[in-house]
Amino acid sequence: MDMEYINIETPQSHQRKGNAHLTSAQMAQLAVRLMDDKKARQVRILDIRKISLVSDYFVLCSGGSTNQVRAIADHVEETLDELGVPLHHSEGYKNGRWVLLDYGDVVIHVFHEEDREFYDLERLWGDAPEVQVIPQAVSQ
Repeated sequence: MDMEYINIETPQSHQRKGNAHLTSAQMAQLAVRLMDDKKARQVRILDIRKISLVSDYFVLCSGGSTNQVRAIADHVEETLDELGVPLHHSEGYKNGRWVLLDYGDVVIHVFHEEDREFYDLERLWGDAPEVQVIPQAVSQ
């Protein structure tokens, strides 16, 4: 699928609450780095700000096993918790096939490779431009 790449704007109006002081764009970029720490595959950020009120960004990645899916989700959740970013809701951890971490402005989807192909969120949210990942965008 051809995805349009855009740069993330980080207006002050999207400042996170709590100790983290991360914009939603910075948080999405940080999530990518955390996923990369656990060797996640096919990591993408979708900018859904103009097409949905649900969230600003979806961050998606794949793991090759249920253990890897859980390890990626654990690493993201633990690190963001240490930074003071509150998790609003999570689901799917027990099965380890599709873990959803809802941080409000950023929703993180960690898929088992087979489930990601089946649900194909990139196609469902095809109107959402893909954000180019910025290396070292947010330091931990």
